[in-house]
Amino acid sequence: MNLRATSSTNCELSFVVPAHNEETLLGRTVASIRAAAEATGREYEIIVVDDDSTDRTAEIAREQGCRVVQVRLRQIGAVRNAGAAQAGGETLVFVDADTVLPEATLAAALRALDEGAIGGGASLAFDGPTAFWARAILPIGNVLCRWTRLSPGCFLFARRQVFREVGGFDPRYFAAEEWVLSRDLARLGRFTVLRETSITSGRKGTSRELRRLMVLLLRLSFRGRKVLQQREGLDIWYDASRSESVDRQLAEK
Repeated sequence: MNLRATSSTNCELSFVVPAHNEETLLGRTVASIRAAAEATGREYEIIVVDDDSTDRTAEIAREQGCRVVQVRLRQIGAVRNAGAAQAGGETLVFVDADTVLPEATLAAALRALDEGAIGGGASLAFDGPTAFWARAILPIGNVLCRWTRLSPGCFLFARRQVFREVGGFDPRYFAAEEWVLSRDLARLGRFTVLRETSITSGRKGTSRELRRLMVLLLRLSFRGRKVLQQREGLDIWYDASRSESVDRQLAEK
């Protein structure tokens, strides 16, 4: 994909939010991004990439003052790349549509860039009802991400020039694309995973999703990364079904 910016907007920060049928939580996410960005005092833009939604995702994004890019890709890396291609900011910040961005986390990310990093991510915290197994493994997962410098996908930042240099997210991957990008960026400079957290929905932390995850890990052990290069079998990320009651509880916070 051609990652040359086509936006006429010149700013310091471009936030890219991929979204598919996220009408319930998108407003909360955008509000957190706006508050965090305003606290920095830097010029910014928010781009919502509406990936074939059938609900009010695009309408809500426009009501919130976001620029909307509409695509029909259903492939998360390609969706993020579509937003990055329209970005005018010198720094790209990718935030998932079910994720809250705290002011302290964005401030830490910008501080890392100012100190010489070329990109990075943040530790995770769950919001809302989540299964015990998900919360139990979270601290271990955060330590491993910081140690291996592999960023979780719900929040990732990079200098735009370097992001383009590595070709953005690898569109061959339907999952773990953020880890591939982390490795690609780390080859060109310092990539850091912050101790500060991004707060993401725990709606995938159910018994059903645990079973799906275990099946996926077994497939990975036998077939390797090829499993991640086809959408089949990756329902834990691409299944449109979700708990509307959990989403409503989070949106009302």
